[in-house]
Amino acid sequence: MDFIHKFIPSTADDNKTTLVLLHGTGGNEDDLIPLGHFLAPDAALLGIRGKVLEGAMPRFFQRLSEGVFDEADLIFRTHELARFIEDATKTYSLNPGRLVAVGYSNGANIAASLLLLEPTILSAAVLFRSMLPLNPEKLADLQGKHVLIQSGRHDPVIPASNSERLAELLKQAGAEVALNWQNTGHGLTNPEFVTAQKWLETVLL
Repeated sequence: MDFIHKFIPSTADDNKTTLVLLHGTGGNEDDLIPLGHFLAPDAALLGIRGKVLEGAMPRFFQRLSEGVFDEADLIFRTHELARFIEDATKTYSLNPGRLVAVGYSNGANIAASLLLLEPTILSAAVLFRSMLPLNPEKLADLQGKHVLIQSGRHDPVIPASNSERLAELLKQAGAEVALNWQNTGHGLTNPEFVTAQKWLETVLL
């Protein structure tokens, strides 16, 4: 259990879903807890802090510049995070078939990388402001996985074409993908939280 994290058990005895909360650059394990409670009020929450520091700002993997990732570090950190999630699943007696990532920006990118490189870890993912983190050597088998991508049409960090490439690659791997566009930049808005909540309700039935 070598990641700083916060675990909040489910409030329902029969709830088997855990939201794995992955913050953006400069965030921590607490950042997405309120969003997690909103998206799935009965779910268990696992907030994780990235181990890489950019200055004093936690991240999940290194980058060379804005939008340019250190791919070797990304791959290493993705597998490292996957092993932690497996350990946490055992420690907290979670259902490994009901782990849903909720990530923002850097956290959404590591979640996308988990889908591409460690396809057995997550059952679904909500990706706020994500981009294609890498082109995997082998296409993962994502049959039965559900992914919601929430992207901003005016995002100065992520080109629209990059979000579309991520969605297409996940679809090619067999995932059920919804790509929703917001008339916003890189920041998040309340209406898209509502969209994500409704989407999760259908996925978690």
